[in-house]
Amino acid sequence: MRGIAPVLVAGLVAASLVACAPIESAEFRVVTTTTQITDFTEQVVGESGSVYALLQANQSAHSFDPSARDLLELSRADALVMNGEHLEPWVDDAIAASGFTGSVIVASDPVSVQSRDGVVDPHVWTDPKNASKMTQFIADSLSQLNPDRSDAYRRNAAKYEQQLSLLDDWIRGTLDQVPAERRLLVTNHDAFTYFVSAYDITLVGSIIPEFDDNAEPSAADIDALIEKIAQTGVRAIFAESSIAPKLAQTVAAEAGIQVFAGENSLYSDTLGARGSGADTYISATIHNVSLLAQAWGVAPLPVPKELQNV
Repeated sequence: MRGIAPVLVAGLVAASLVACAPIESAEFRVVTTTTQITDFTEQVVGESGSVYALLQANQSAHSFDPSARDLLELSRADALVMNGEHLEPWVDDAIAASGFTGSVIVASDPVSVQSRDGVVDPHVWTDPKNASKMTQFIADSLSQLNPDRSDAYRRNAAKYEQQLSLLDDWIRGTLDQVPAERRLLVTNHDAFTYFVSAYDITLVGSIIPEFDDNAEPSAADIDALIEKIAQTGVRAIFAESSIAPKLAQTVAAEAGIQVFAGENSLYSDTLGARGSGADTYISATIHNVSLLAQAWGVAPLPVPKELQNV
């Protein structure tokens, strides 16, 4: 379990997926961390059970503080599904405070991680192919823990993975319309390593040049970014839905380029609130790619009917 501290792993050996005895499906409780992990898990569980989400839309996974209700739900849970790769630094304390004794499923375990300056980027889900691996891993793990529901988990996961494959095709078709030299991205914080790698996008820079959205850039960081914008011909800066857009607006004004903010922000660390049109992984990704395509001067391809209202 790559995302769990060694001391926690030692404390959870008795509750590991290998050692844990199957649980009666009627008693099975699942708790999840980030909004993306919640969506993947809900897709797998479907109507065969319920999922309790710790994080809600627009809450930062990096600095989350669980409530008393959250700790109570965690204490009753049979499984905790998390992203891992240190995206949720508070999770060890939450497990200890709640007395959770269930099994931890680290959804990023099957993903080949990417690093920058020796630091792993935890935002692995931004590539839909990774999202598919995470979904399958969640389904396999839940099937081990709750074999009575195994068929439903695997069936639901297979259906969702087909949708993710269609999503990947649609993204690639849409962005292939943009010449590679115009696929230049500047964001609020460094959260799109896997996305830009998957679709041949150049990440010129981020206002917060770290994976943690709570970090603060220095004046030198800002000056260097503005200079790179001028050198590369970046057309726009993209704010992110969970980060206040003021600094992005200031940098865009100084660089003399457009800023996308508010309803035209990218969804990165969090999905949108219910009713936002970006409250699922698929809809949020469609929103992001449509926004990028339009900013780069092309119209997004029609969204496949299988992905509409998903």
